[in-house]
This record gives sequence, structure tokens and C-alpha cells, in this order.
Amino acid sequence: MEQGKRRFSIGLTGGIGSGKTTVADMFAERGAALIDTDLIAHQLTAPGGRAIPDIHAQFGAAFLTAEGALDRGRMRQHVFSDPQAKSRLESILHPLIRIETERAADAASAKQAAYLIFVVPLLVESAGWKQRVSRVLVVDCSEDTQVRRVISRNGLPETQVRAIMAAQATRAQRLAAADDVIDNDGDSSALAPQVDRLHAIYSKLATQQ
Repeated sequence: MEQGKRRFSIGLTGGIGSGKTTVADMFAERGAALIDTDLIAHQLTAPGGRAIPDIHAQFGAAFLTAEGALDRGRMRQHVFSDPQAKSRLESILHPLIRIETERAADAASAKQAAYLIFVVPLLVESAGWKQRVSRVLVVDCSEDTQVRRVISRNGLPETQVRAIMAAQATRAQRLAAADDVIDNDGDSSALAPQVDRLHAIYSKLATQQ
């Protein structure tokens, strides 16, 4: 689809443990079409995924599981300690993610979804995303909340969680990039009114574009 003809779209982002998936699913329940770049990345690095041959060629079989998928834990540790490895992995994944994201957006635009939501964990860190969407929505919470949620969800040690957070944009950087913010620092029951309010705004803006 040509950029000028793209339907009204939201770039949804937030730090690890912020609750991006929960919020995105709530928008989908209200009629938005979700395009999850993290899910696309998982599909590309699953057994038989389009990224696997290049990952094997660049990094070797040691970074693949016995089933032929990317060994995400081993690769995560590797790229944290080697910036050049991180760049090599991104040079493989980012073009493929972009192709699949565009394909998914075209498919969603052909349907009767109210608008598009691109779920992009590293939207602020990735060049060009802010220009590709109509608005940026940040799901925000305190860093302590992030740590607590990730430890509870994934069982990672706090030091590893904070290392992941340190590799991402800061909370202040995300908020500076935001057109809209959802506060997810408290109970999940506080999310629905915020989602309802923004969904009404987005639906109206989508009809005007």
C-alpha cells in the first residue's frame, strides 16, 4: 500500500512489562486491527521461518534450538554483550519484519476494521516508525512496576530485567514521543475507561482521514 493511502493508524509501544499486549487486545475487542511486530518476529524465527537461514549463516547452529528455531535466550545474552552482533541480527530481522508488517497492514486495510494498531515494542528506538503512523500511544508505568511484573511473568532475576530495560528507551524518552498515554501503573480495572476514551477519539479521527 502506498504510504499516502494508509488508513489511520496508531503505533502502540511501552517498556517491557508495561502491559502493551493487554491494552492492544482491549483495542482489538473494540474493533481495531492489530499488527504485532513482536509476533511477526517470532514467526520469522520459528522453525522454517524466513529469517532462520540467514541467522544460521551469520551466527551458526549454536544459536538455533534442536527444532530449528532461534534460541532466543542464548541470542539475547549474546547481543547484550556484543553490539556488533546486535547490529547483525537487526540487519537480518528488520527488513523482513517491515515486509511482513506491510503485508499485514494491507490485509487489515482491506477489511472493515475501525483503524490499525501497530504494536511495536521498540518503536521509539527504531528509526522511521513515528513517521509511519498517525499517532503514537505509549502504555506507561513506573520502572518498579515493570520489574515486578516481568519477574512475576517470566521468572527472570531482577538484574536481567533491569539490563533489558537499560537496553530500551527510557520512560522519559517514550513519554516525549507520545501523542497519547495510557497509565497502567495500577489495577487493570483502570484500563477500560482509558481505552474507551481513546477508541472513541481514534474512531472519529479515522473517519476524517
